Amino acid sequence: MRQLAGRYELGELIGRGGMSDVHVGMDTRLGRRVAIKLLKPSLANDPAFRTRFRREAQDAAKMAHPTIVRIFDAGEESVREASGAETLVPFIVMEYVDGRLLKDIIAEGPVEPAEAARIVEQVLTALEYSHRAGVVHRDIKPGNIMITSSGQVKVMDFGIARAISDSSATIAETSAIVGTAQYFSPEQARGETVDARTDLYSTGIVLFELLTGRAPFRGENPVAVAYQHVNSEAVPPSSLNPQVSPAMDAVVLRALSKDRFERYQSASDFRQDLERAAAGQVPVRKELAVNDFNATLFGVNPSSVAGSEAALRQLTVDNDERLVRTQNRPPVAWIWAGIASMVVIIAAVIFWTFNLAPADLASNTSRVVPDVVGQSYEDGAAVIEEVDLLPQRFTEASESVPEGAIIRTDPAADTTVAPGTQIKVYVSLGETPAMVPNVNNLLEADAIAQIQAKGLVYGTTTQEYSADVPTGVVIRSDPEGDAQRRTDGTIIREGDTVNLFVSNGLVQVPDLTGRAVGEARSILEGLKLPITPQVDLGCGGNVVAAQSAIGDVPQRTPITIRVCGGG
Repeated sequence: MRQLAGRYELGELIGRGGMSDVHVGMDTRLGRRVAIKLLKPSLANDPAFRTRFRREAQDAAKMAHPTIVRIFDAGEESVREASGAETLVPFIVMEYVDGRLLKDIIAEGPVEPAEAARIVEQVLTALEYSHRAGVVHRDIKPGNIMITSSGQVKVMDFGIARAISDSSATIAETSAIVGTAQYFSPEQARGETVDARTDLYSTGIVLFELLTGRAPFRGENPVAVAYQHVNSEAVPPSSLNPQVSPAMDAVVLRALSKDRFERYQSASDFRQDLERAAAGQVPVRKELAVNDFNATLFGVNPSSVAGSEAALRQLTVDNDERLVRTQNRPPVAWIWAGIASMVVIIAAVIFWTFNLAPADLASNTSRVVPDVVGQSYEDGAAVIEEVDLLPQRFTEASESVPEGAIIRTDPAADTTVAPGTQIKVYVSLGETPAMVPNVNNLLEADAIAQIQAKGLVYGTTTQEYSADVPTGVVIRSDPEGDAQRRTDGTIIREGDTVNLFVSNGLVQVPDLTGRAVGEARSILEGLKLPITPQVDLGCGGNVVAAQSAIGDVPQRTPITIRVCGGG
């Protein structure tokens, strides 16, 4: 049995991912069962990566919490390839968890809201612990979350994502390693610096997926999904699963806010609101106090003041007031002069206000959001700009509004706002795009199940002749498998119909009488029918005089042809 570092016996493969393979193993020194993750050799080509990897693995190994998979050891093993060259393979020795990956549980469909809340609460407990230790995970996703047989949640791969994302890998390589685009935060998609709130956004994605059985943003490729993270708002989970409460909707949508400062600012606040929502209480949104810990780990909202700075300002104000109180009071004449000046100013303002036309006052201080629902974005944006407001485009899928038409605005139409206010304009993507699964060579029932699993509708089944596809097995579909567009170029969307063409197990044998023997053989061989020739000396010309069957016959039916072989 293969050993790593002369200590860890490598057992059977129990998991495979984009950046690693996971084996069950045995620590021969301590006699305990472990999980061994072998990273891809391509990750070890950069010496700087190996240095970062060791450092991050050491930092992650310091974390000890019931909701975090422990890292016991990390290193590199020299492996000789078939070509004879030696390659360094980084490995991590972790706590062995007897359970299932959360992604496998989600693949079975939506989870009960109470159970989804329980799972995510434990994920947030792990993140609260790691964030206070100064470790941002960066790759929270169902593939990095285990559920033990007793229901305990275990989050793994702390620190590893940071080592990879800090390496010199290209964006394309990193996207294949550090999570998937479905769990990116907007700042990750934009290539910006990330902080602990990135983990909270990704946790919101996991919660959405637990509640609905699908990710909030889906697309043809990772770039399309990343674009939606930046520009599209997630739909409320209750629109996909009626069992989800409005309170739970509010928690999910706040966690998925594009603006980091509008999101939950700490894992503990996220968990508290989730607990309230799970208990049937509507979370009360509150402004989070900005302390020095948050200022260093989470970043500071430009409009807020950290505790130390606020204390410094208050100290300055107290000192100034103390200095003022020690000065001599101003002469009484100055006081009366100031009062008189204020009276004159107030009177002037009152006179100006009463003489200003109400229409002029309103036009200078407010604008009414126009109703542009149903218009194209270009036309609607032009109308919004005409009243000195700033349109900002967002997209979302819609089953009722045609693609390219405006669904709604935020603030809504007829709302009074200040000039220059940004108006979010939500444009329909149409119904959610879908890809037709490739169901060729599947039994009809299995093909229908796959079609419906993709959100498509099974239409009709047509029987077709086939020389080799067994009876009841799908020959082809319309639209074809793996297609996202029809032959006319229109996009296939969820709810569209897919028709099947299934083998009837028959072939059509034409009348070969009078045809040359070579031609007859070619036709029958094309139909994959066994041929038994019989020579008829009573006729000549090397043509077919008769055949044993014509028309519909079962596949691989032997055909006897009588061949004219006389002079």
